Amino acid sequence: MSSPTTSHPAVEQVRAALVEAGATDAARGIRWFDDAVTTAAAAADALGVEVAAIANSLVFTLDDTPLLVLTSGAHRVDTAFLGDRLGGRVGRASKEVVKEATGQVIGGVAPVGHPAPVRTVVDTALADLDVVWAAAGHARTVFPTTFDELVRLTGGEPSPVTPD
Repeated sequence: MSSPTTSHPAVEQVRAALVEAGATDAARGIRWFDDAVTTAAAAADALGVEVAAIANSLVFTLDDTPLLVLTSGAHRVDTAFLGDRLGGRVGRASKEVVKEATGQVIGGVAPVGHPAPVRTVVDTALADLDVVWAAAGHARTVFPTTFDELVRLTGGEPSPVTPD
């Protein structure tokens, strides 16, 4: 891991959003890695945790509106299933939509720190873990949090993202 003084504007935006929301432990827990950890497997390996403990931040569209899905690294989002649950068509967002909606780039999208609120779904599988790790605005960063804190921070809707 790199020096704790490493910084990036998107990470500082995430840190500020965490502090503003009262998640100071999460803000203090932001970790920087020497290399990008753009997959759940890479992040889990770097942290020494199970892949299920990684909260992937994936941006989709629900019809034409951005939708952030925070899913366990052990899951793939079933877009048809999720679309049925949410009452619309769920599809992958383009990198341009991701950047516009979150102010962040694919591989480092955090649950918070966006220019405006983004409708968010939080995978209920994350509730089974004491600590989950989410990206902190850059592909080389993560922060520790919990399922309940993710729901609170994002105003997210707890939901399964795949059928059992």
